[in-house]
Amino acid sequence: MEMINLSLPGTSRFATDYAEWHPGMERFFHYKYHEPAAYWSRIEELNNRKFHRNELADHISAFMADFPGSAAINQSIQKLRQENSVVVIGGQQAGILTGPLYTIHKIISIITFAEQKERELNIPVVPVFWIAGEDHDFQEVNHVYVCENKRVEKWSYPERILEKKMVSDIQIDEDICKRWIEEVFQSYGETEHTSRLLQFAGQLLKKNISFVDFFSAIIIDLFKEYGILIVDSGNRELRKLEKEIFTRQITDHQQITDAVHFQQQQLARAGYSKTIEIAENAANLFYYDSTVNERILLEYHPEEQRFIGKNGRVSFTDDELIELAAEFPERLSNNVVTRPLTQEWLFPTLSFIGGPGEIAYWAELTKVFEHFHMKVPPIVPRLNMTIVDRSLETDLTDLDIDLADALTKGVEAARNHFLDSIKDGELESLFNETKQQFNEKYQLIQKEVKQKYPGLLPLLEKNEKLVQSQIDFMADKLDLEVRLRHEITLNKMARIENALKPLGLPQERVWNIFYYLNKYGPEFVDELLKLPYKFDGTHKIIKV
Repeated sequence: MEMINLSLPGTSRFATDYAEWHPGMERFFHYKYHEPAAYWSRIEELNNRKFHRNELADHISAFMADFPGSAAINQSIQKLRQENSVVVIGGQQAGILTGPLYTIHKIISIITFAEQKERELNIPVVPVFWIAGEDHDFQEVNHVYVCENKRVEKWSYPERILEKKMVSDIQIDEDICKRWIEEVFQSYGETEHTSRLLQFAGQLLKKNISFVDFFSAIIIDLFKEYGILIVDSGNRELRKLEKEIFTRQITDHQQITDAVHFQQQQLARAGYSKTIEIAENAANLFYYDSTVNERILLEYHPEEQRFIGKNGRVSFTDDELIELAAEFPERLSNNVVTRPLTQEWLFPTLSFIGGPGEIAYWAELTKVFEHFHMKVPPIVPRLNMTIVDRSLETDLTDLDIDLADALTKGVEAARNHFLDSIKDGELESLFNETKQQFNEKYQLIQKEVKQKYPGLLPLLEKNEKLVQSQIDFMADKLDLEVRLRHEITLNKMARIENALKPLGLPQERVWNIFYYLNKYGPEFVDELLKLPYKFDGTHKIIKV
C-alpha cells in the first residue's frame, strides 16, 4: 500500500476557502485549525470549563459493553476520566454496512489526529465518534451502491419503515437483512475473504439489533484496537446527561435562532450561501411522540407563548417543556443547530473533524457559541481519500488518462474523444444523407396523399415511422459493431469511471468499505491506518 498527495479542487467553495484560510475567515471561526498555537489556546479555554467526565465515561462504558472490547478502549475510557484529557470528535449517520466510504475516512481522521495531538501536546487525547442515531431520515442510511453489468446501482435494504422513527429505534429483521447482505456480496464477487465477512455480519444480526447497534458493532470491531469510543445521540441514557443542556436551549431558544440568522447574514455579505435552513420561530428541538413513534419538530409561537409541534399534535408552555426536560429528557432531541452545542457541553473537545458540509454549517454557529460564552472548537477538515487498485493504475497509463483529471472530471471527455476517433465517418454520413432524403421524399408523398387519398394518411404516417426505425436500427447496429471492436478500451474506461467517479460523484460518496474488505481482506483498514497522513488539505491517493 502506497500513498501520494494530490492538490485537487474542493467539492465546496466555502470548505476550500476554509482549508486555505482565506482572508476574512476569522469572522466565522475562533481558531485557525492549521496553527499549532490554536490547540494550546483551546486547552486553556477547556481548563476554565467544567465537564461531567465520570458520568460521561460511565455511560460510554455501559453503551459499549455490549460490543467487542479491547484494552485500548478501556484505556480511552480511563483517559476520559482524567481532568486534563481532551477529545477529538466527529460524527455521522448510522449507514447500513457503515454507509459510504467517507464515514470510514472520518473515523481514520479522528484516530490519526488524536494520536498526533497526544504526541504533540503530551496530554491524553481520546478519539470519539458521535453517531447521529436521533436522526429520522431512514432513506439516508438504508442502502449501499453496487456495480451490476458495469452499471452503478442503488440497493436499498428491503424492509419498509413508514414512521419517522429515530434510527436508534429501527430494528433490523435478521432474515431479511442476511439475505440482502448475501446478495450485496454476490455483486462484489466471491473471494477468499467473503465467507469470513458474511459469517461476521451474520453473527451480529443474531442479536436482534437496531441500525445503530449494527453500525456500532461493525465500527468497533474494525477500530477497537485504536481506542475509539462510540456515543449514540439517540440513546435515552445519554439524554439523561443532557437535562441541563435542554433547559438552557429551551430558555434561550430565540437567542439561538437569532444568532444563527445574524451569522448567516455575515456569511451572505462575504458571498457564501447558507447551509442551515432555520425558520424565524424555530425552537431547534424535536419532541419524540411515543404514541406514533415519530420525532416532531417544535416551533415557538409567541402569540400563544407555546412550543407547538409542526404537525399541531403536541403543545407545551415554557414551564411544561422545561419540566419535561428535567423529568423525561429522552423525549427531546437536538436538531442540526443544537447538536453541536450539546456535543460541546458534554465533551472537552480539542477539535472537531468535519467534512465540507459540516465545516460550512459550523461557520453559522459562531454567535450561538458566543451567546453561551463558548468558542467553536478548531474545525479540522477530514482526510479526503481515493483508493486506486494497481490494475486501475495500469488502465489509466494504457489510455493516457491523467489521474487528477479522472478524479475531478471523470472520463466522459476522454470517452467521447475516443468514440469520435473510431466512428466510421463515411457510413455515418451515408446514413444521415439517407434519412434526410427519406424525410424530404416522404414530405412530398404526404402532400400528394393528403390531397388525393386522405384516408390513407394514418397508414402512411405509420409506414414512415416504421421505415425510420429500421434505418435507425441499422445505424445503431453498425455503431455497436464498431464499439465491440474496441470493447477492451471502452471497458477500461468504464472501470476507471465506476471506480473513481461513480455516478459523477467522488468515490467516497458512493462505494462501501465492505467491497474493499471483501477484495483485500478484513485487515485492510489496519493497513490504511498505518499510512503517514498529514492534515494539509491534499487529496490522499491510496494505491493498493
